[in-house]
Amino acid sequence: MIFNIEERLSDSPFVERIWRTRTEHPGTLNSIAASHWEMVVSRYQGKAYMTVRGPETKATSLPVTLVGAEFFGIIFRSGTFMPCVPASNLVAGDVDLPDASGKSFWLNGSAWQFPDYDNADTFVNRLVRQGLLVYDPIVESVLRGEPQDLSLRSIQRRIVQATGLTQGSIRQIERARHATILLREGVSILDTVEQAGYADQPHLTRSLKGFIGKTPTEITQKTEAEQMSLLFKTEPFR
Repeated sequence: MIFNIEERLSDSPFVERIWRTRTEHPGTLNSIAASHWEMVVSRYQGKAYMTVRGPETKATSLPVTLVGAEFFGIIFRSGTFMPCVPASNLVAGDVDLPDASGKSFWLNGSAWQFPDYDNADTFVNRLVRQGLLVYDPIVESVLRGEPQDLSLRSIQRRIVQATGLTQGSIRQIERARHATILLREGVSILDTVEQAGYADQPHLTRSLKGFIGKTPTEITQKTEAEQMSLLFKTEPFR
């Protein structure tokens, strides 16, 4: 194992998960697709960095070489976004925020102290109070299939504004992640096809190869040589 990831839920309605880890060995990380964006603090040899990472639309293999590096991240709920950092600019990418003093970073013209795993909720609450973090409830409402009074164009615009992704892309990514969890829990491939809403087994295989980087068989047999990035249960969108 390159590292073990510790994760927890948050008291904040803006946050999906909070996680931390430390690299123990070099290796290759299978960074799977994710519809959520996150803020990540990296610490190595006494230096800290704040990175805003956007959603990932496909699986990517990443080399891990820095042994002893520490990472802590805040993964935000679908619909949460920072108006000062357009979500569309973050898709399949990231932005390193400028260092302010070694113990803080610059965000929207102000210096912010680096948060940690234990005070992440307080940090998020400060962002919300300053208007740097907002939540559009229509995103999750639409993804749950609830009826809306807005036009289709308005709905699409607000989802892209908040996530950088289309409604269809979010559903496909989350379905692939949900299917992977089912397979890891021992659900058969055919039952996973049905429970995750795929048309057939080839459809499932194509989806997992693109978004997870593994076939259903590789996941069920746990033969993957690479360590997979954080995968957690959420409410499956249909």
